[in-house]
Amino acid sequence: MLLLTPTATPVAASRNRARHAATAVLMQLLVSLSYSYSVFRTPLATLYGWSKAQTIAPYRYLVLMVSIGSILGGIWQDRKGGRVVASAGGCLIGAGCLLAARYGDTVEGLILTFGIMVGFGIGLAYVTPIANLLKWFPDKRGMVVGLAVMGSGLSALFWGPLVELLIGTDATRFHESVPRTFLIMAAIFFVTVIGIAQFYRLPPADWAPAGWTPPPGAQVARSLSTGEMFATWQFWVLYATYFLGSSVGLTVIGQAAPLLQDIGMASAPISAGVALGVLGLFNAFGRLGWGSLSDRVGRRWTLLAMSLVSITACLGFLHNAAGFWPAMIGICLAAFAYAGYLALMPALTADYFGPKNVGANYGILFSAWGICGFVVPGYFESLLDRARAAGNLLAGYREVYLEMAVLAILVACLTPFLRPPLQN
Repeated sequence: MLLLTPTATPVAASRNRARHAATAVLMQLLVSLSYSYSVFRTPLATLYGWSKAQTIAPYRYLVLMVSIGSILGGIWQDRKGGRVVASAGGCLIGAGCLLAARYGDTVEGLILTFGIMVGFGIGLAYVTPIANLLKWFPDKRGMVVGLAVMGSGLSALFWGPLVELLIGTDATRFHESVPRTFLIMAAIFFVTVIGIAQFYRLPPADWAPAGWTPPPGAQVARSLSTGEMFATWQFWVLYATYFLGSSVGLTVIGQAAPLLQDIGMASAPISAGVALGVLGLFNAFGRLGWGSLSDRVGRRWTLLAMSLVSITACLGFLHNAAGFWPAMIGICLAAFAYAGYLALMPALTADYFGPKNVGANYGILFSAWGICGFVVPGYFESLLDRARAAGNLLAGYREVYLEMAVLAILVACLTPFLRPPLQN
């Protein structure tokens, strides 16, 4: 029987904060499977003859369901703690992978099992360490959330090469290796995610680090409920910023392996799976780097810097990419910029609306990421399908990255308007 997440004693709380951070990083590394999904796309297209729009479909649903799971998981976490929520997430992820091995030979079957079931389970497990650490580290919100979601970025370094190794390169054996890969992943998730969840602890009520005094303006006067948060214009600007800012990164990550194969893998010194691992490093350390920077220079200036890096990635490298290295540099820069949104948005949620209801409030804000991941990559993949049909795929990629640069510019324009809501 799974118990509610226990509360640490004040003495143990001060002593064991590092352990809770390590637990969060490991959980994020394991459950953030979406960043390695693109490794599946070429084998699925080869095995079943699916189009680009069809191979991206399970990824789109997975991202959407991650956000829905995060909303419900955040609400559940605030009431019952993270242990039960993360354990339920691990059960769903494992079951979804298990069923994908049996029913993933159709687009609809893979959407239902991998996209919906696995995605919802990831959402439940993903939000729990973030909400937990925001309560454990009120003195270093940007840095600690960046550290936690760094594990999410590092997941591509783990899952990308592993999935590529399990599937193999022999197309005549994809009918065996693809289902077998899902079965192995199911076993990993059942054991590790549920096991790690048992180490969760909550800090004591009203706990704060020894000797820490919040600087003026660092905390809101009171924590806002979800309904009160909806009534602020700051929430809607944050929502738009999250949606637009995630567009570049989610699209690039979702199409990374096919992009490298279409543009320059013939002369590439590394495989697509290893390239995804390198991308994962930029994604991971960008989260810690941007989060730590935001604690020092402020969230708004950090968001603006992230937007400029996204624009550089799209216009400076990806728009005219004609070989492996320009494409590789572009996707790494895009992933590096995108990483900051996963670190800054939870911290901004606690900064603007208070820590008490941060699980539910960030779960709602996180839906911007999910809706973006469902809508935007599908739109851009349809552009690529049309360009391929017209015999000019390179022109399709150029159109995609020009439009994504425009989205990054819109984020830069929204950033100056961000400021905490006034409290009565």
